[in-house]
Amino acid sequence: MLKALLRRRFAPGLVSLTTLALGAVAAMAAGPALADEEPGAVYVLSNQAAGNSVWVYARHENGELSFTGSVATGGLGTITPPPPNGAPGIDPLFSQGALVYHDGLLIVVNAGSNDISLFRAEDDELRLLDRVPSGGVTPTGVAVRGGLVYVQNAGGTPNISGFVIDASHRHLNPLPNSTIALPGGTAAGPGEVSFAAHGDFLVVTEKGTNLIDTFRVDGHGRATLASSSASVGNVPFGFSVTQSENLVVADAGSGAVSSYKVRRDGSLLTVSGAVSLNGQTAPCWLVTTANGRYAFTGNAGTQSISTLSVTRDGSVSLLQGVAASTNGAALDLGLTADSRFLYVRSAQGAHASLPGTVSGFKVGHDGSLTAINSLSNLPPGAQGIAAR
Repeated sequence: MLKALLRRRFAPGLVSLTTLALGAVAAMAAGPALADEEPGAVYVLSNQAAGNSVWVYARHENGELSFTGSVATGGLGTITPPPPNGAPGIDPLFSQGALVYHDGLLIVVNAGSNDISLFRAEDDELRLLDRVPSGGVTPTGVAVRGGLVYVQNAGGTPNISGFVIDASHRHLNPLPNSTIALPGGTAAGPGEVSFAAHGDFLVVTEKGTNLIDTFRVDGHGRATLASSSASVGNVPFGFSVTQSENLVVADAGSGAVSSYKVRRDGSLLTVSGAVSLNGQTAPCWLVTTANGRYAFTGNAGTQSISTLSVTRDGSVSLLQGVAASTNGAALDLGLTADSRFLYVRSAQGAHASLPGTVSGFKVGHDGSLTAINSLSNLPPGAQGIAAR
């Protein structure tokens, strides 16, 4: 029963926050759709220590956003506003994928209470279904594939831990014997966890050790370490797996982007090594379009978004160092299912003392970005972004 559930194939989820429907992949073969999308929503995690919540923005057909309210996760975040001197900066969880939308569900981390929450996401409404321990300390990211979920825990001895979404889509059940420590140990500093190679592997970036780990996932959903490879760039952070199974990684410390193929044994083959973003700094977050042709980075240091071209074989080249400017440090990125709209969460102030912003951009057929609207009402210390 469990094995059959894990083999169910929902839309492939990119934890770079691009959730792809199979029909959308076909429609995206030549680029973003011509017509406006159906209405949807954008979600951001408040990450407040007094009580974590998801902030919900209705997305209209033209991509514009309007704030509709917030829904409590039942757990706790890590920020107590106003952040005092010495508090975590504008990105306290230092990760990509703090909340992920998948197949009508939203899964979020509660880093302050060491658990994760499961929501049913319908229209612009959320309904809390379940909350369970994360299998470790300080969960910072989530990966979803079919009925299988893995969480990266950044605190204590960093690890990944597995869960199964039950057949009714109402509960998260811990997967026995699925918790495995990261090779980098306490210094790992995981940046993101995501599935690759049609769900046969998990990939984790280690910011603190410059490693990229791959874990083989068996038919029961359990992961075992396959390879731990040195990153060609410095501080591998957010990444995305394209339709052609190319691993495209933001190298935050190098101001660059690299790409790889996952070999059959789980080791990585470098395709493009540390492609410079032409002076843009701290590219920590990265997403790719559904057709795999374009990648976007959120550059926290230079308050910008860069656009890169990605070929079918995984080769990466810079198109625009500054494809768009953002209101404050560009942090998490999220694309809608057909990649017509890109949303960025940005923050201001060295200690996140000012409200954060959610901004929208229309994605052109050539990867260009056209600004839509921005809303500056996020609480300081907010984390993650997911769009549908």
